[in-house]
Amino acid sequence: MEEIKPERTHSHDSIVKPSDNNVEALRGEKDERRIAIEKKLVRKLDMRCSLFVLIYIMNYLDRNNIASAKAKGLTRDLNLNATQYSTCLSILYVGYILMQIPSNMIINKISRPSWYIGVAMLIWGAISTCSGVVTSFGGMLAIRFTLGFVEAAFLPGALLILSKWYTRRELTLRNAILFGGNLISNAFAALIAAGVLSNMEGVLGHAAWRWMFWIEGAATMAIAIAAFFILPDLPTNTRGFTEEELEVAQLRLLEDVGEADQDSAEEGIFSGLIMAVKDVKIYVMMFALTAYVVGLSFNAFFPSLTGTLGFSYIPTLLMSSPPWVFSTIVSMINAWHADRTQEKFWHIVVPMCFGLIGFIICMATHNTAARYIALFLQASSYAGFIVFYSWISSSFPRPPAKRAVAIAMVNAFSQLGNIAGSYVWKLDSNGYRQAYGIVTAMFGVAIILCFVFRLILINLNKKLEAGEQAWETRADVADKGNKLEHIEKGDEALDMKRGFRYLI
Repeated sequence: MEEIKPERTHSHDSIVKPSDNNVEALRGEKDERRIAIEKKLVRKLDMRCSLFVLIYIMNYLDRNNIASAKAKGLTRDLNLNATQYSTCLSILYVGYILMQIPSNMIINKISRPSWYIGVAMLIWGAISTCSGVVTSFGGMLAIRFTLGFVEAAFLPGALLILSKWYTRRELTLRNAILFGGNLISNAFAALIAAGVLSNMEGVLGHAAWRWMFWIEGAATMAIAIAAFFILPDLPTNTRGFTEEELEVAQLRLLEDVGEADQDSAEEGIFSGLIMAVKDVKIYVMMFALTAYVVGLSFNAFFPSLTGTLGFSYIPTLLMSSPPWVFSTIVSMINAWHADRTQEKFWHIVVPMCFGLIGFIICMATHNTAARYIALFLQASSYAGFIVFYSWISSSFPRPPAKRAVAIAMVNAFSQLGNIAGSYVWKLDSNGYRQAYGIVTAMFGVAIILCFVFRLILINLNKKLEAGEQAWETRADVADKGNKLEHIEKGDEALDMKRGFRYLI
């Protein structure tokens, strides 16, 4: 066995590209040296990318702490009526939707995405802090719009960075760990807010809700500084990895899809956008995820749904947390199994089916124990939502410019589901039965569209296989490692290396 050379840590702004000799030495699947380097690479990467979880928690808190502030006098102090408060909630998604695609186009072009995420986090932390000094509806409206505009950089950017490092066999679990930040926030956001709001009222003459914005905004900015030094950049230039580790990182992605994870030098700044807009698959995913998001809109009203069980305020808050802890565990197991089996559709649909069972139970009975169990089933439907995001990345693997726009397009369009979902949950004489009926229908639509998407991928895989067989029978082929000829699918032209298959 070849001895592993002492580490030489990569630094500064040099670009590491795999040399021919190193590629040959590291390419062997059974090579012990390659395996050792890869394990160390993934371990380092997991440690550094774990900061994404904390960033997502702060992203969620800064976006949704206005609901907790409302309970402690925000609407009274700013003289907001119900319509004005609802406008402050929904205007955030306007900025969020507008900026996602441009932001991901930018982050795909720059060499230091860690700096981009860090700067964006510093800015949204400062904006969130400013929420504590506003005195009018207009001021809060401007703060909320700007907050959504800047926060848009994080989630699609984080998903893109992860897809630039992890193979398709690893990505779903890492996405699940990232979304774990969101699920943890669902579990404990109300408790964190209660701790601040119950102890800071009147301190230095300020209302407790103002202190909550200041404290959480300051924490966000502190974490943003750490992001500059901890988050990885690209497999060609990230500091803190050895040159061999960076070479293996690039080789892994090359072997995963059969094509290097880089854009062509001839492609312009809008090439990825043009390719994405012309791909019919994106539109199926956009509408599927939007329907899914409407179905998941219960999460914003979870304390209210738990409140229908008939307990007092504090027990209701405490009972709201366990379903999300359960959801986090289920999501990790589901994502791990999706990676292990390299299957997506059933790992999305089965959690939705459990959610449907939960919806039906809440519509069918007033039994307290049954309805509380139903809340666990509803929360567990998030497990499929996480797998869906890895399905986006794996279905648009190359070039990176197209993948960046695809992630942003699907995620941005799905935010319309959050806007629509905010109008679904209205208490009527039958409780939330009508709302449950709507989200049940939306889950049904999402399942149908996922099935349509699966059929599209199956058809594309058949065409890829047929193209390979035709290629191999041509007597004049000198190099079978060359790319397949274009296989047309509507406006889409597939130009993948041999052996590539879409994950279904």
